[in-house]
Amino acid sequence: MTFTETLRKENNELFEAIFNHPFVDGIGKGEVPHEALAHYIKADYEYLNAFMHVYGVAISKSPERRDMGYFSEQVGFVLNSETHPHHNFCDVIGAGYDELQGYPLPPTADHYVKHMMYHAQMGGLGEILAALLPCPWTYLEIGNHLMKKYQPTPNHTFYPWIDFYANEEFDTLSMAMRERLNELAEEASEGELKRMKDAFRKSCQLELNFWEMAFTCETWPTGEAVTSK
Repeated sequence: MTFTETLRKENNELFEAIFNHPFVDGIGKGEVPHEALAHYIKADYEYLNAFMHVYGVAISKSPERRDMGYFSEQVGFVLNSETHPHHNFCDVIGAGYDELQGYPLPPTADHYVKHMMYHAQMGGLGEILAALLPCPWTYLEIGNHLMKKYQPTPNHTFYPWIDFYANEEFDTLSMAMRERLNELAEEASEGELKRMKDAFRKSCQLELNFWEMAFTCETWPTGEAVTSK
């Protein structure tokens, strides 16, 4: 069993909880409250900005050009391709994408971003990849799960979103990250492996909490945080 296969097995209950979350299942049913969709887009736009920043840190820590090239490609993917599922949600709620940008992160998303940044600054490439991997991996499996469970047709409300994450390109992206993490795990010390496992599990937990945050329209206890912009 590879390192990432072990990670998947050890965190299966979190993957299952994500599949069964009412927001995720609501995408399959074509029924998600509009305010939850808007809350999700606001948070995910800023989260993906942070994701690209973490890729930038990873580039700065990459001793090999193949890693530099990979992380550079992923910045381009997030910047140019991963806006498409956001547009699907925007179309459903009748909002312009620009209208939902620049909002302060809700508590859970703020925690998630700081979690990734911590591992990016304090860890090596293996730790960084372990913290990043649950995002593309859970979304890939969500797309495949919803395709299998609901078998949506192109006229389904959220077909563009489901199809984006269930397609071969996204599978390739996730697999490349898993394969590189497996390579790095083979060279890692016991301490490094423990930190990689911890980073991965916490990201899985935060992925689940991210869906809950969006579904409940989570805010800070005394109102919005102050944005850094």
